[in-house]
Amino acid sequence: MKKIFLLAFTILLSNFSEAQIFAKKKANKDTKQWRYEVVCVDEGKGTNYTIKVFSFSKKPKVAIEQAKKNAVHAIIFQGINSGPCVSQKPLVMNPNIEQEKKEFFKSFFATGGKYMKFVTASNNGRVRPEDVSKVSKKEFKIGVIVSVDVDGLRRDLEAAGILQNLGNMFR
Repeated sequence: MKKIFLLAFTILLSNFSEAQIFAKKKANKDTKQWRYEVVCVDEGKGTNYTIKVFSFSKKPKVAIEQAKKNAVHAIIFQGINSGPCVSQKPLVMNPNIEQEKKEFFKSFFATGGKYMKFVTASNNGRVRPEDVSKVSKKEFKIGVIVSVDVDGLRRDLEAAGILQNLGNMFR
């Protein structure tokens, strides 16, 4: 009896794991083109930016999880140009760096990748009804408030050689 229970539990657990892996792959596929919108909510204390990221996906849960990745991507490559905050330029000024350092960014933005060190969902991933809209029959636009540690992100990109160290620019 124990063996049957153990076997059933193992099968159930493996199916659950496969479903999670499939969902993460789907999330990456849905947001592969980095299609998102960003609005600054608060410049925060120190070097944290609180932004609302609108992600697009066929499944709301997928868009909510991808919002963290999209927020970090926006800070690095797009900057923040809307909302009540002072406009912020992107950390990276070289428009080709994402392709030039493709392997670094592939690893950095992988599911559970290093980008997660610099971002937290300010509302624990909960979304207000007014932050959800249906774009088409198959797609949702979901707004999630996210906080990004820009100073920590900058230091990490400097250590990786993606950004030039600000201290070295004045020597």
